[in-house]
Amino acid sequence: MSAATHPFYSIHAHGLVRVAASTPQVRTADVIFNRDAIIAEARRAHDAHVDLLVYPELCLSSYAIDDLHLQLAMQDAVEAAVADVVAASCDLGPLLLIGAPLRHNGRIYNCALAIHRGRLLGAVPKSYLPNYREFYEKRWFANGRQIQGLEIAVGDETVPFGTDLIFAASDLPGFRVAIEICEDYWSPIPPSTYAALAGATILANLSASNITIGKSDERHLLSRAQSSRAVAAYVYSASGHGESTTDMAWDGQGMIYELGDLLCESERFALHPELCLADVDCDRILSERMRMQTFNDAAEEAGRPEDHFRVVSFDHRPSFADVGLARPVRRFPFVPNRPDKLDEDCYEAFNIQVDGLMRRIESTKARSLVIGVSGGLDSTHALIVAAKACDRLTLPRTTIRGYTMPGFATSEGTKSNAWRLMKALGITAEEIDIKPAAMRMLEDIGHAFADGEPVHDTVFENVQAGLRTDYLFRLAGQHGGFVIGTGDLSELALGWCTYGVGDQMSHYGVNAGVPKTLIQYLIRWTTRTDQFDRETDAVLEDIVGTEISPELVPPGADGAIQSTESIIGPYELNDFFLHHTIRWGQKPSKVAFLAYHAWRDTARGKWPLAFPEDAKHAYDLATIRHWLENFLRRFFGFSQFKRSALPNGPKVSAGGALSPRGDWRAPSDAVADVWLDELRAKVPES
Repeated sequence: MSAATHPFYSIHAHGLVRVAASTPQVRTADVIFNRDAIIAEARRAHDAHVDLLVYPELCLSSYAIDDLHLQLAMQDAVEAAVADVVAASCDLGPLLLIGAPLRHNGRIYNCALAIHRGRLLGAVPKSYLPNYREFYEKRWFANGRQIQGLEIAVGDETVPFGTDLIFAASDLPGFRVAIEICEDYWSPIPPSTYAALAGATILANLSASNITIGKSDERHLLSRAQSSRAVAAYVYSASGHGESTTDMAWDGQGMIYELGDLLCESERFALHPELCLADVDCDRILSERMRMQTFNDAAEEAGRPEDHFRVVSFDHRPSFADVGLARPVRRFPFVPNRPDKLDEDCYEAFNIQVDGLMRRIESTKARSLVIGVSGGLDSTHALIVAAKACDRLTLPRTTIRGYTMPGFATSEGTKSNAWRLMKALGITAEEIDIKPAAMRMLEDIGHAFADGEPVHDTVFENVQAGLRTDYLFRLAGQHGGFVIGTGDLSELALGWCTYGVGDQMSHYGVNAGVPKTLIQYLIRWTTRTDQFDRETDAVLEDIVGTEISPELVPPGADGAIQSTESIIGPYELNDFFLHHTIRWGQKPSKVAFLAYHAWRDTARGKWPLAFPEDAKHAYDLATIRHWLENFLRRFFGFSQFKRSALPNGPKVSAGGALSPRGDWRAPSDAVADVWLDELRAKVPES
């Protein structure tokens, strides 16, 4: 199978559905013009491989025509135009949701019609009709709140009619669409809430919604809130230029939200047709619902809507071709990325750690805080958290007792940085050379290194790591304090720590909820926002720029130091894998697919603000697959026993933590075969 045809590259193989909000051209009360504009946008969406296309409210007749809605000629023209749109859809892929006024039993309803590949699937009436300020809909329309289980005649066809409809693709299990219309989501309980509880993953809103100052923000608020509260995607499409401006104006706003995240929005006040397009992750939505027992409880409390909603099935017939990915995928999912909230988010992350440590200081009445300072990222970050905690508690920074403990491979650079940092922060600083004690232990256990042989195995490394921790615990007892752990979330995920008497253990792990990529970014944030003085900032910048190494093995003959990332993989990839694995439970093939689109090209997508140019990396699929396999083996099959014995530490990111008392609970003796087999079966090697 060639790379071009491998199903791995198809969004549909990974539970994604391409949706779009359309703002077609419109002419007031000109049904033929509007029909043709709707069909033109449907063809454009088809060419863009769209699966679901949502149009504005009453787009076939146009919205602001007042009493013309009650003209029989208008109603006849609309029904004839519906038949034309249905016929035109025969060779088009998208599920079309168009707006039209429809007659039923001597009433007229403001409706949304679902059309797919030559079939009119059903019609959903508007539940709530605005009749205040500039709105007067009850003059023309009947509300559809009690319309359930009915059928409606549209031209020569009779189709399901009601607010109890879900349109579901038979060949894409997560593609399940429900509809509401404009004012419906301004109501205290939007009808789409019940549809979501009945199983709809994508909620579509066909809206007219004239524009006034600030109303765009209100629409964003409602769309974001509904997508988050209903655990769904929300697609909103409002009327644009061409509607009557007799008393109102229109901006044609379109937007797509998923679980509270904005995926895309259209240009407002555009004179040309707009197609706001994004790929919605239905698997992610369903996964989140499985995790939220509150969602199931709400469904039961609402009388199990799934028992009385009608599901209208259609064969979508996706091609499973490579159509790219139209969706923002963050390279650094743990790192704050909202430009307008960046300082606020970084402040929050940093101070979660600070506040957690402050509370532990208060509860233990500690006389000192003991920390090993290596000159590396993790101990540096833990130390500045401790310094800020002392400042806020009005404790002298000398309360912190920092120890740098050089071993057999400690470089002068990191040792120098450790001393510079401790002096700049004004803590109590000491140095303990662990080499004599380590050599004594190696001699006592009969290790070959003690006899002069260059054996640098795991025992050799762990003797050093264990001694450092042993010293710290004894020093904490001697000085009436507790040991601050420095290990981070990334290391815990990979098991990259020495168990028990080693860096896995402490009295309080301030970094336990912070992955490596976030630590790097937070240190840069502290220097950028002057959290400390210039001397401290200078040391912090040097430390962030130093290659990550445990410095437990002496440099090789070529002078190369022990590189952590050459052994366990780039932390930026591992953190990406970790987020999508623990937060969303994604299959390895899906994680690889997302990583491929996030990391294959440095020029694509956004980087965190002020991210260094020389640190921007790209990875091909073969590299991603290799390191993902390594991650799965270590995360699922090797390191859980270390996480099951974690000391306390605060959760920082909504992306997850690995405490056995919090986000992640797993057996220590599980195997990784399920995940490795899925990866190998579904991800091409190149």
